[in-house]
Amino acid sequence: MNNKIKAAVAGAVLASASVANAGITWDAGEWTVDMNGNVNAYAVVSDNDDSSMALGGLANTKGNDSTAATIRTGLLPSWLGFTASTRQNDIDTSVTISFQPGAGGQGALQGGNGTTASNRAGSENRQAFLTFGDKSWGSVKVGKDLGLFGSTAILNDMTLLGVGSQGAVGTAGGTTTTLGRIGTGFIYADWNGQITYTTPNMNGFSASVGIFQPWNAGALATGLSDTSSGDTDQFGYQGQASYSWTGDFAGKVWGGFFSQEVTGLAVGGDERATAFEAGVSATVANINLVAYGYSGEGVGTTGLLLDGFDAAGKERDSDGGYVQATYVIPTGTKLGVSWGLSKLDDNAADAGDNLVKENEMLTIGAYHPLTKHLNLVAEYSQVTAESHLSTQGDAESDIFSVGAIFFF
Repeated sequence: MNNKIKAAVAGAVLASASVANAGITWDAGEWTVDMNGNVNAYAVVSDNDDSSMALGGLANTKGNDSTAATIRTGLLPSWLGFTASTRQNDIDTSVTISFQPGAGGQGALQGGNGTTASNRAGSENRQAFLTFGDKSWGSVKVGKDLGLFGSTAILNDMTLLGVGSQGAVGTAGGTTTTLGRIGTGFIYADWNGQITYTTPNMNGFSASVGIFQPWNAGALATGLSDTSSGDTDQFGYQGQASYSWTGDFAGKVWGGFFSQEVTGLAVGGDERATAFEAGVSATVANINLVAYGYSGEGVGTTGLLLDGFDAAGKERDSDGGYVQATYVIPTGTKLGVSWGLSKLDDNAADAGDNLVKENEMLTIGAYHPLTKHLNLVAEYSQVTAESHLSTQGDAESDIFSVGAIFFF
């Protein structure tokens, strides 16, 4: 895969046992045009226990013992991307636009015309950006693309090729993607307008820093979290630095930060959300190991600034991480196990509330390259949501999925 869709497809390459270096490329005068993407779909069966769930939890959303079946897209959306690149005046330039249609949902006659969450197929436009630069001084990206904070964590997540958690949407098969390990080990980097500078590769070391369209504070725990809306007077700031090495023992270490002033909170006024992260990925022979962690104030859990502030407008602390081990057997099949959790601290204003304390997930998966472009996937994930309320039992979902993902 080429770097034009690195946030999604190249990330899936990192997670897959075997994905082709592909993309349909042709020359048009001084331009090189690349078309690339993937299509994936999974049969998913989820078994939810009969415990009601803490607000902000990612396990059972129904509050009763139930089993649900659906056909849906996995964590990585189906993808169609176009990049045009050229070199002019000793500067490498490119533009990228991509589209992400959902693979689930039903027809237009019976509620499938976007009328309900369980039926709509969903479609997104995650990328629209330009780049310019040179290997001697680095590159600049302008437009909408994956954020920096949390990006390497999701690109190393093995469930990027599968399903992982279905999250708060539960069995809504028409929604565009599942959550994978989002909210159970890392906060979603998400897709955002930005101006980002990336250094050239300096013997394995590189760094990126940028200004970003600021996020508004939101809530999965509706009624328990302060929210914001409207314009903000400051950009958000994100950065990430990494060092990679090759050889018999290859790997990468990275660290990053997030900082943003949150203005216009309904109760709390103006606050600042900050977070830091660190991770390592190492490969020896056919074994790959990943460890990652983050900690922040006001950044919330699952998505950036979701449930980051209590009902009184005070920032909540949060932290989490995951560990993962994968092994490629002689057939080329990658077997993996991954465990992680995301914690959300409570404040005095949260006393007696059924606020999520932590979301935890264990995943076991098998990813088989049937061809160099086509992978077959089978996963089992157990998702548990724990509440700060001592009288509230844990909610649990067991998720079984099988499907396929095809890259081109």
